[in-house]
Amino acid sequence: MPERVADEILRFIETEALKPEDRLPSERELAELLGVSRPSVREGVKFLEARGYLAVRRGQGVFIQRPPLYEGLRKGLDEAMLTVNHLYDMREALEVPAAGWAAKIGNEEALEAVEETLRALNAKADEPVKDWTALQDLDVQFHMRIAAAAENPFLDQTLGVLNDLIREGLRTTIHVQGRLEKSRLDHEAILHALKTGDEAGARAAARRHIRAAYRTAMRANATESAGSTEA
Repeated sequence: MPERVADEILRFIETEALKPEDRLPSERELAELLGVSRPSVREGVKFLEARGYLAVRRGQGVFIQRPPLYEGLRKGLDEAMLTVNHLYDMREALEVPAAGWAAKIGNEEALEAVEETLRALNAKADEPVKDWTALQDLDVQFHMRIAAAAENPFLDQTLGVLNDLIREGLRTTIHVQGRLEKSRLDHEAILHALKTGDEAGARAAARRHIRAAYRTAMRANATESAGSTEA
């Protein structure tokens, strides 16, 4: 029971896009939202606290925190001389197998969350005045929900690093003319493979998407460097 409720709490955090230092609803509210008893919520919180996902602060509530593995990985990334190549190599290493696992598992609820996010992303992209921050957030959420649908414990521990990798890549590509349209087609292909249980197709679609984003990032960096030299 504690593990099952812990999974429900993690899914709630992911669905609500809560971040480290955000406070969870009260025990009573969370029990109602998850449809479980308050003692079950209490046990689930203890389970996640012991694994570094939550911090219980007396008199304040329960707060989300990064698991310890994240901090070590993030520190290593901060100290490394990261390049665009490193960034997209790591995205491919994490996201391609995640897409395959998600397609193979076929968790309907998790895949519905992926589709729901893509609908929101496409709707936001269709607006005449682009809200680039909202577009980036939804794009990241789309990929993060695929990772969550993979149900892999290692990915669960490294989702924060993956989030950072995706955001860093999007900063370079999201404003490039035509990228939103191409990205939409890539996303639709990934979702189709996920929903049809096509593991190989999901991996291939995710790989194509990441490599296309990589090429866009390289062109954008080259243009920026040329502009800086001319200035």
